[in-house]
Amino acid sequence: MRKLLINISLFFLIAIIIGEIVVRVTHAMSDIPQRTIDEHGIQKYIPNQEGYWKGGDHKWLINKLGWPGVLPESNKNLIMVIGDSFIENFMNPNECHQSAYLKSNMNDYNFMEASRSGVSFIEAMEITKQMDSLNPIHSLIYLDDDDFYESITQIKPMSDITQLDIETNTIKYGEMKSPGLKKILYTWKLMYYFYNRFSLGSLFQPETLNDNSKVEEPEFTTEVIKLIDYIKQNYVTINKTLVFHPNSKKSFIEICKSAGFNTILLDSSNDDSWTFDYDSHWTCYGHKRAAEQISNHLLNSDNQGILNNFNIIKK
Repeated sequence: MRKLLINISLFFLIAIIIGEIVVRVTHAMSDIPQRTIDEHGIQKYIPNQEGYWKGGDHKWLINKLGWPGVLPESNKNLIMVIGDSFIENFMNPNECHQSAYLKSNMNDYNFMEASRSGVSFIEAMEITKQMDSLNPIHSLIYLDDDDFYESITQIKPMSDITQLDIETNTIKYGEMKSPGLKKILYTWKLMYYFYNRFSLGSLFQPETLNDNSKVEEPEFTTEVIKLIDYIKQNYVTINKTLVFHPNSKKSFIEICKSAGFNTILLDSSNDDSWTFDYDSHWTCYGHKRAAEQISNHLLNSDNQGILNNFNIIKK
């Protein structure tokens, strides 16, 4: 009996080792970069990481500042590109990032991305404070409707996302959920494969997250106005442009305009699909088309391009 148990244990050990090798060699699961929380309460990635996206067709990288993507060669005429997983963009190679496409359209400027999955609107504004040390001339903040809702604790309380309590006007910085367990899971590729394969994702869902991931009507206009009022009073808005995803709420855009933000509403209605068939994130084509529209808004001299309002130091 003891010998049988030893043989069974040995069999499972060999199976686990072989399975781990197969998952790693075939890149059946994406590599996941490890996060940290900096002295300002912002969740970033541990600097200088790299790994493969699912399938192994391309690598992602985390630069020395702890953000995804390649840093610009110079900080002259620097424009920040700030957002969530759409800008993080691990699912596409580095040449398909917003910064790369914007640079190709606007060669007199340099672009740097500061992004992470789960960044809310209020956290994006906090990130802009950090980036001021680099003296950017402008910042682009990419948003959809959920970025407003997820910024407000009274609408969508989420302990792992930075939010504003609009009743007390205090920011509650996001906390990393189960960091030790996640580190083990992401390191043990075979276990991570089974974790995703059998839909065990609820294990790491925020405890206070509502059942419905997308907030429906009402629009929570009053709450959003309070959010924007707080932002207007506590952050510089004149050198910020909010880039709204296609089909964003027009009412939110108008509220932001009244607060002094420049705004751009992307339009994909008369175009091929910008997104993957299996995912709502943009493909390389979607990123390219978005960057073209943004570049036109920033530089369009006939329409008093947004950057025409700033003194630009040419290379």
